[in-house]
Amino acid sequence: MIRLTAFLSILCATLIGCTIPPADNRGAAIYGKYCASCHGTSGRGDGPLAAEFGGTPADLTLLRQRNDGTFPPEAVMAQIYGYPGRHQFGGMPNFGRELEGPIADWVTPTGAKISTPQALIDLTVYLEGIQQ
Repeated sequence: MIRLTAFLSILCATLIGCTIPPADNRGAAIYGKYCASCHGTSGRGDGPLAAEFGGTPADLTLLRQRNDGTFPPEAVMAQIYGYPGRHQFGGMPNFGRELEGPIADWVTPTGAKISTPQALIDLTVYLEGIQQ
């Protein structure tokens, strides 16, 4: 299926000039819709609603730096998705319902495959790309 999708993307782009946005572009759109109002367009915690929640939202560009130089995708996904019964740090709402949709196999850094909403994967890829 992945090979077919890649082939169709290349064919479409070649023949009629269309492209399927890469995960970081899809993630950027998701970020803009759900995250930028608090975390800011640059991810530094300076969004227009940041002051309304009684604390400063996390600077999302420093996640790798705060994790000894390694981007922590599992922790990022858990925080965003808000698994039931999990404490949300700093009052951040969970976005599990907003990110429902197609499911994909996400491969963890240890090689395990986990069925995960594609939107959550895309958003995590985007966040990894804005690290300082």
